[in-house]
Amino acid sequence: MSTSVSVRIPEKLAKELESVVKITERSKSFLIQKALETYLAEQADLQIALDRLHDTTDSIVSISQMRKELEI
Repeated sequence: MSTSVSVRIPEKLAKELESVVKITERSKSFLIQKALETYLAEQADLQIALDRLHDTTDSIVSISQMRKELEI
C-alpha cells in the first residue's frame, strides 16, 4: 500500500530532479522515494553513532590496540 504526499520544493531543485528523471528514465515518485529511503537510513545510522558516542559505558579503543587486534 502506498500513500500520497505533497511537498513544495525550490524551483532549482525541481529542475535538477527533472534532469535526473530524463537521464535515468525513472519517475519523479521513484527518485524521491529512493532519496527519502536513503536519507532515513543515514539518519538512523547517525543516531546510532551519536548514541554510541555519548554512551559512557562504551569502552574506548586506542589506535595501537586496534592495530594489534587487526594485526597491522
